[in-house]
Amino acid sequence: MPLSATRRKHRFTVEFPINASPKILYPYLASASGLSQWFCQDVRIDEDHHYNFIWDNQPHYAEMNSHRTNRSVRFVFLDGNKRHTPDANFLDFSLEESQLTQEVYLRVMDYSEETDEEELQEMWESLAQKLREQVGG
Repeated sequence: MPLSATRRKHRFTVEFPINASPKILYPYLASASGLSQWFCQDVRIDEDHHYNFIWDNQPHYAEMNSHRTNRSVRFVFLDGNKRHTPDANFLDFSLEESQLTQEVYLRVMDYSEETDEEELQEMWESLAQKLREQVGG
């Protein structure tokens, strides 16, 4: 029985203020080169347009399921054979801009088996800080 069939999924959502425009931030969220600068060891796109996220030298394949330029992107993770699975893990990045304060926020939705809220919070805070350093914000 696959691991995902025995463990419950958890939706973790967090927002971070980032001092950069959506136009500057979006390529860091939606392109392989941008993601590899802050999100994981490396990101490659294969001939089938699947994203290969590499963490700890291990491949994790995903498909860009949806995107709105300068607004949002969602990656749905695939199984080891690069196929869709029911109730698949996904990452959703969206950029929100406050019309009142002109601040830009990155909202992250992480849907996976990881349930430790504190660990997820620390991981995403660290990643958001790396992103801020990359964009100067």
